[in-house]
Amino acid sequence: MTDAAVDARAPAQDQKLNRGGLAWSIFEGGRDPFVILITIYIFMPYVAGSMIGDPVEGQAVISRWQQWAGWFVMATAPFIGASIDKLGGRKGGLALIVGLMIPLTAALWWARPDGTGLSVATTMLFAMTVQVLFAYNEILHNSLLIRAAGMGGAHRASGLALSLGNGFSVLALAFTAWAFALPGKVDWSWVPSSPLLGLDPATHEPERVVAWLAAGLLLFGSIPLFLWTPDAPRTGVPIARAFAQGAAELWRMLKTVSHFRDAAIYVGARMFFVDGMNGVLVYAGVFAVGVMKWGALEMLAYGILLSIFAVLGGYVGRWLDAGLGPKVAVGLEILMSMLGLTAFLGMAPDTILFFWSYDASAHAPLWDGPVFRTLPDVIFVLVGFSNAIFITAQYASSRTLLTRLTPPDQTGAFFGVYALSGVATAWLAPTLVNFGTTFTGTQQGGFAMLLVLLAIGFAGLFLVRGGGRSWAATPR
Repeated sequence: MTDAAVDARAPAQDQKLNRGGLAWSIFEGGRDPFVILITIYIFMPYVAGSMIGDPVEGQAVISRWQQWAGWFVMATAPFIGASIDKLGGRKGGLALIVGLMIPLTAALWWARPDGTGLSVATTMLFAMTVQVLFAYNEILHNSLLIRAAGMGGAHRASGLALSLGNGFSVLALAFTAWAFALPGKVDWSWVPSSPLLGLDPATHEPERVVAWLAAGLLLFGSIPLFLWTPDAPRTGVPIARAFAQGAAELWRMLKTVSHFRDAAIYVGARMFFVDGMNGVLVYAGVFAVGVMKWGALEMLAYGILLSIFAVLGGYVGRWLDAGLGPKVAVGLEILMSMLGLTAFLGMAPDTILFFWSYDASAHAPLWDGPVFRTLPDVIFVLVGFSNAIFITAQYASSRTLLTRLTPPDQTGAFFGVYALSGVATAWLAPTLVNFGTTFTGTQQGGFAMLLVLLAIGFAGLFLVRGGGRSWAATPR
């Protein structure tokens, strides 16, 4: 089927999403819980705090492995993205990737704290392999959007996919809390008296079981896509030739963008600030476990709350874009993220925002619940809310800003380089966090290095002209 045929049968903008588009969205809903459950809130904090046993060393080890994964993604993902259209079909590659991701993710269940299962090195190898495959998965999946939903339904499918990604993640976190973490810790009638499936908290099985949940959700989300989402036809171009043509396409895109000063500066600045924001999200869980001394139940509650507030960030980004213009909006979102990161650095169970000491024994609990009973805990959560809102808003505003700086007839090249900028420095945040953690011997020292990336990106915005409230672009 030709692209023209696909476009011709695309649903009108006021029609419901078709079956292929819905299946495409469900796939993202099943894929995204890996990031929430494994990378951010539950599994990696468990690895740092329990398998490695020292949160500082854990943060250094995790950041070092993520640095290596980032290098690999940087070296390979752009060429895969540029070569997709030359090869044609995507489903075969997606099937291979998903077929590797599911067993590798499920195998993380055997990462036992006493070392009788997977070693730390094997655990990290499996997790980082899935992280690299996740990047490839995202590229191939995104490239099917127009074929799945048509031009008229693409925005609906994209929005639904983001919602399902957050929704599935929240449900998975809530189920884990209800079924495995809360039992035995609260006397609530609607909570089981003991963890389901006989999971043993002493061996951290409630934390490790999220590996099975993430793998199961990915399998569940994949089935509709392979059944109902249309694939692109195969071109018959050999793989080597497709990659050579893809490399040439990348070079053409980079030359095109370099001719437009403001867009080129903006894409360069984004490479830094988006990597810094990604780092805040990725390392917040390990930081909370090590510095705030939170356990699995606190991390589950934290993940649920921040995932909900992240949804609000999309609306905040839209409001800021309309009211201030996307350039000012992005700058404000970076600044608020820097303030939130700085606030995190000043928190501890006995310290609030650097300067105020807090003695938990001298204060009654703020409430009678199982989590967040002290003032430092609550303030840490509130700062997390701010980060979730403004980091998510930045993702929305960044795309809008590029459209204000881009010649309308060359948006393809610009968004190609925009996507490249999202992976080109994927190694930078882990490298700086690893350096800062190792050099200072503290988690705060590693986390603070992300401020450097945010500051460089923030400064770069001052060199960008245009990006105001009007749609008039000022490409140079």
